[in-house]
Amino acid sequence: MSLTMNSKSQALKTVHADPAFDEPFPFMRPTLPEISHVISEYQSAYRNGLLTNGGLVARLESAVAERLRVKHCVAVSSCTSGLMMVLRALGLQGEVLLPSFTFFATGHAVLWNGLKPVFADCETDTWNVSPADIERKITDATSAILAVHMYGNPCDVAALEGIAHRHHLKLIFDAAHGFGSEYRGVPIGSFGDAEVFSLSPTKLLVAGEGGLVATNDAKLATAVRAMRNYGDVGAYNPAWLGLNARMTEFNAALALSGLPLIDAKVQRRNHIARMYTDMLSCLPGIRFQKAHPGDTHPYKDYSVHVTPEIMGLTRDVLADSLRAQKIETKKYFHPPLHQQFLYSKFHEPGANDLAQTEYIADGILSLPIYESLPDETVFAIAQIFQRIVHSASDRKAS
Repeated sequence: MSLTMNSKSQALKTVHADPAFDEPFPFMRPTLPEISHVISEYQSAYRNGLLTNGGLVARLESAVAERLRVKHCVAVSSCTSGLMMVLRALGLQGEVLLPSFTFFATGHAVLWNGLKPVFADCETDTWNVSPADIERKITDATSAILAVHMYGNPCDVAALEGIAHRHHLKLIFDAAHGFGSEYRGVPIGSFGDAEVFSLSPTKLLVAGEGGLVATNDAKLATAVRAMRNYGDVGAYNPAWLGLNARMTEFNAALALSGLPLIDAKVQRRNHIARMYTDMLSCLPGIRFQKAHPGDTHPYKDYSVHVTPEIMGLTRDVLADSLRAQKIETKKYFHPPLHQQFLYSKFHEPGANDLAQTEYIADGILSLPIYESLPDETVFAIAQIFQRIVHSASDRKAS
């Protein structure tokens, strides 16, 4: 009988019969600025009737560009639309190299542009895309690299920029998770040809919905500004094939009000991450994402990796056991893109080994992390996690 079949029913008995929490414990809860501040910011836009892409959007773009130390910031409707427009504005053709271990919106931006995704393996320690595997898979048809700062953990930017330079490729970063990240002391946002952020409710900087394109390329910024408004630069004669990807003034007001909270959010999330790691590091079969000591990781998500042969539990059984205690978790990101319906046809198993990606994705589990999460609750979640694993280890030993 398999480990999964043996352990699932037993694992659910390893904790107290009564759940640890009276109600299902939420996986995430955004920390938002005071509504009075948001409304105060928004009132002028509401009164003058300029509700989209007006003065508040311009203020947000300026404030973010200053924080990220970039020349240009373009506010858009989402990170996905931002990626779609950047890829089109760069005039890419053929193949784009990207990690398979990522959220599917990364791949969607490639497919929407009629480009062929070529999947690269991830590193087993940082869980970011492997620069070595990227370089191995470059062909004459490759036009760009699309890397991802996984959970906000900065990629090996220097290695990727070196590869892009040597092979004359465009380099774009999906920085959906990355607001508040720093690479060797420099804010994520200024690297490659462009970096694109998400401002959805699960992120540190929240606009409700929205995205930001950060770049030092004036031509690229001009193109994206036009493309977010159907490609029209104002003459009712579109210069680009664009779409409606404008940001509303209310979204900008929310993000502007939340911008001063970012540093405290990063600090709090790092504190929670250290608590989890300190309490869980003694367990068998568990691994943690590695971050470079010179980088700032904002922990948009806090994820661990489970090796079932050592732990005595699969990731899925562990997740079920935590759910029985009304603790919600996520499997960010499983399955990887190359195993998903839309993308499997682009993967040739014999020609493209993604063993490390499959290993990480099969064992990944994300735990609750957000700024208002009390230390006592983090401690309780980690204790329950410990109890589940210890019970499985005891059974394995007996």
